[in-house]
Amino acid sequence: MIAKINKYQIDLSKPIDISIPLTNTDENPIAWYIEKPIIEPVVFGDWIGKVSEGKSSTNFNNIFFNPHGHGTHTECLGHITNDFYSINQSLKEFFFFAKLITVEPEKIGEDFVITKNQISALLNEKTEALIIRTLPNQKDKKSRKYSNTNPPYLAEDAAIFIRESEIQHLLIDLPSVDREHDEGKLLAHKAFWNVKDTLHLNPDARLSATITEMIYVPEEIEDADYILNLQIASFENDASPSKPILYKI
Repeated sequence: MIAKINKYQIDLSKPIDISIPLTNTDENPIAWYIEKPIIEPVVFGDWIGKVSEGKSSTNFNNIFFNPHGHGTHTECLGHITNDFYSINQSLKEFFFFAKLITVEPEKIGEDFVITKNQISALLNEKTEALIIRTLPNQKDKKSRKYSNTNPPYLAEDAAIFIRESEIQHLLIDLPSVDREHDEGKLLAHKAFWNVKDTLHLNPDARLSATITEMIYVPEEIEDADYILNLQIASFENDASPSKPILYKI
């Protein structure tokens, strides 16, 4: 099926899924010092909600997971504010013009950092969403255990540049845009959302802007412009597991 967005055409039968599925196996990626997700059947006495157990006509599972630590997720500024803001209320449109760029974080001290210069060299035209793929781009990003590994992150001035470039939706293949151990500063989150005080939100904070973390963009997907379909579950929470889909223009 061919769809037309403005003057551009996309083939809806050829989606490019850049999300990481959530599983209850050791293949699930993990960040922030938690254990893997739990997916298990409901049990009432000797009744088990699993068809293969022979005691149920349906599979009836409970799922326990953390959107921030267990895979691809999209978050709003409610992730860092005293007052409650919901991703379900913040994200009201779902199709965007997007640009995919590939960056090799620079070694700065003991850290690997995505810098403003790297972003500005690659972001030379306006777009609504920016997708950052980092190098090296091993497939084990889909199952990596990130806790206490000091993953690469986004420099504060890079996040400011992205905000000032009017990017509304930032997607990255790391567990956070910020340093793992940063004493709660959250410099890149605050810079992107333009949050100056997490206790008293400033009027120009970016309520509709989102950050999507822990994506995976395969090697064969070229840096280019795409149409992004950013799908979330309807959770009234600061973040939701998400399924970003790209379409070639």
